[in-house]
Amino acid sequence: MSAVILTENLTRRFGDFVAVDHLNFSIEPGEVVGWLGPNGCGKTTTIRMLLGLLLPSGGRAEVLGYDPVRQAEALRARVGYMSQRFVLYTDLTVRENLVFYAGMYGIQKQNQVWDVLEQTGLADAAGTRTSDLPVGWRQRLSLAVAIVHRPSLLFLDEPTSGVDPVARRAFWDLIYARAAGGVTVMVTTHYMDEAEYCQRVGIMRAGRLLAVDTPAGLKQNLAGQVWEVFTAPLIPALETLQAVPGVLRTGLNSDALRVVAQPHVTREQLAAALVDAGLVVERLERAAPTLEDVFLAFA
Repeated sequence: MSAVILTENLTRRFGDFVAVDHLNFSIEPGEVVGWLGPNGCGKTTTIRMLLGLLLPSGGRAEVLGYDPVRQAEALRARVGYMSQRFVLYTDLTVRENLVFYAGMYGIQKQNQVWDVLEQTGLADAAGTRTSDLPVGWRQRLSLAVAIVHRPSLLFLDEPTSGVDPVARRAFWDLIYARAAGGVTVMVTTHYMDEAEYCQRVGIMRAGRLLAVDTPAGLKQNLAGQVWEVFTAPLIPALETLQAVPGVLRTGLNSDALRVVAQPHVTREQLAAALVDAGLVVERLERAAPTLEDVFLAFA
């Protein structure tokens, strides 16, 4: 089966600013693909071009076999989109919002609306005014709106922003329930634990796609080795280790330091630098790379 999403040198400029720079990637049917990158790196601009909401300055894209430039209306009827901004009507109830948006897709069957309410766990809140919902439940309703017309492709743009960890996990259960039914998902997020849920992860910076791979593959290919350092005091230790030749990045990690260094940097070199600075080394050991290490290495 052909790719659900395919881009070839997809580019978007705003004046002299290049928001998306020659993007090349594909997403296969049924994949859940995460998109990582700092604010302003081009994630949302990419999605808007794939939906036909924004015209590319160069290159091309194909989504579900459609050209988003020439066939935008036909494409949007077959995809679901959950934007960063809350776009529901807060003075309507949960069910009224869903009925309204279903009607925009030409759906008149009330059982289809009720099915989506049950699938997203909103059935008991169907009569609740949307303004009275907690943030996590509003996000569920936004997802319900995105899937009410049973799309085969979902674009979710930071869907769990501002949601507590328990609600985020419940939200991802909903995403994978859709994926289990054959729906392809492209989701942007700033949460590294969420990226671990994805089958593949893309990392963007300054409009460029720097890497696309499985979470395990990205960690395996991290350019360097990771050390966890328990020492005191932390801030002087961080500054000391950052100055060691071959150290790529040093950061705080709870009550320890996390150091990414080139492969030739040894434990003895790191410990010696701390001791020479008059610092106490309690423990210094190798650690497994995380997606946060990978992300920070790129970003």
